[in-house]
Amino acid sequence: MRRMTRTEVVGCAGLGLIFGLAAGAMADATPAPSKLSVVQQWKVGGEGGWDYLTLDASGQRLFVSRATRVDVIDTASGKVTGTIPGTSGVHGIALAEDLKRGFTSNGRGDSVTVFDLDSLKVIEEVKIPAHNPDAIVYEPVGKHVFTFNGRSKDVTVLDAAQLTVVATLAVPDKPEFAVDDGAGQIFVNIESEAGQMVVIDSRALKIKATWPLPGCASPSGLAIDKVQHRLFSVCDGKVMVVTDAQSGKQIARAAIGEGPDAAAFDSKRKRAFSSNGEGTLTVIDQVSADTYRAAGTVKTQRGARTMALDAASGRAYLVTADFGPAPPATAEQPHPRPVPVPGTFTVLVVGTP
Repeated sequence: MRRMTRTEVVGCAGLGLIFGLAAGAMADATPAPSKLSVVQQWKVGGEGGWDYLTLDASGQRLFVSRATRVDVIDTASGKVTGTIPGTSGVHGIALAEDLKRGFTSNGRGDSVTVFDLDSLKVIEEVKIPAHNPDAIVYEPVGKHVFTFNGRSKDVTVLDAAQLTVVATLAVPDKPEFAVDDGAGQIFVNIESEAGQMVVIDSRALKIKATWPLPGCASPSGLAIDKVQHRLFSVCDGKVMVVTDAQSGKQIARAAIGEGPDAAAFDSKRKRAFSSNGEGTLTVIDQVSADTYRAAGTVKTQRGARTMALDAASGRAYLVTADFGPAPPATAEQPHPRPVPVPGTFTVLVVGTP
């Protein structure tokens, strides 16, 4: 995931047509009114950028990566109730609730921090033979942790109990978001200019397939519908593509907002989401496995492009901050971007009023 120590300055874009690509799959392109809106704003503050958000199974604790630590926020009060320190360059958080452990991917540390899920105390920091671990997934059947490593372009597999490396899998380019289908496969977007998706056999710990993602440049966010076997990738160029998780065939494309970085699927309400850096949340209704309908956009806040979805309540949590002007250009940073204003970090809660 692209770390949110800065954001892109982008213009607003409306929700457009959704095209079904399978036979008979042309979607209803008439946007339906969305009842969703920003219902709460939690002014959390604190220093540091941010990246992935993860909810625990209860939906009561929101884990937020904050560059050098993970903040744990009570979703009833919006208050920080705990911190996991020493996570250098943290990107993602994976929770193994059956083992009562959590795991963070530390991009600058080339490591995984293991912590107790109840007390939040650090158990161990495990160095991995890879560079810039980004996305992280726990697979409960084999009890393995998968880190998706951006700079070394590979996947590291850890034994979640013994904390030893058991496999390294090469992928064709920088891996981004990943999801587990619960049935022996993990899917990961590959952030190449011509987007790709890699399928991992999570039992055999091998690469099973590599699929092209036509019309999807630099895919980042990824979500899954485990019942209908559909994958939702958000891409540059303001597009979401829907892929059949069994065949790799592209089913549909949807217009979304500018600067997406996360996707989610609400299986209870049959809705897909894209959180966009321009300051919008795109909402797409699933009419059937092959048919999707534009359901509107929710105005959020510039930079709010990382997200976690509570499957029970249907609420989405997004994070952002206020931004100041971009710093002067340098040889190392010829195109600097606006930087967050210290102390303005905010969690946005999107739901039904």
